[in-house]
Amino acid sequence: MSDLPLIGPLLVRLLGPARAALAQEFLRFGIVGTIGFVVDTAVLYGALALGAGLYGGRAISYVTAATTTWLLNRVWTFRHRAGGAAAHRQWALFVLVNLGGFALNYGTYAALVTWVPLVASWPVLGVAAGSVAGMFANFFLSRALVFAPR
Repeated sequence: MSDLPLIGPLLVRLLGPARAALAQEFLRFGIVGTIGFVVDTAVLYGALALGAGLYGGRAISYVTAATTTWLLNRVWTFRHRAGGAAAHRQWALFVLVNLGGFALNYGTYAALVTWVPLVASWPVLGVAAGSVAGMFANFFLSRALVFAPR
């Protein structure tokens, strides 16, 4: 029943079945987000090594990470809610509705690399701060609009 066998039963006891299901979705979303963070960071550093720059490199890394997280959320986090949406349309909707999260994510990153020398030297700190800033908006938008039950 649960993809999180160690945590699932505890959440059901603490929160009840409906809230436990939501909490488990959020935990899976967080795990997927962590994978997305690793992809985002790896692609950013690769793009920087190829001369893309701090801003262009981040745009490339964000799109790559967003595609990765969409796929993992489709097949794991929200698989029971995904319905029969065509993959290309769902991906486009995912990218579109997550623009709010992107704005928070990229805006946080850009502000930090611009005004905090430590973050400009260690862009991974900006990626982390941006990821946290966009996570909550992305979860609720994805759940309500992209992976809404059919």
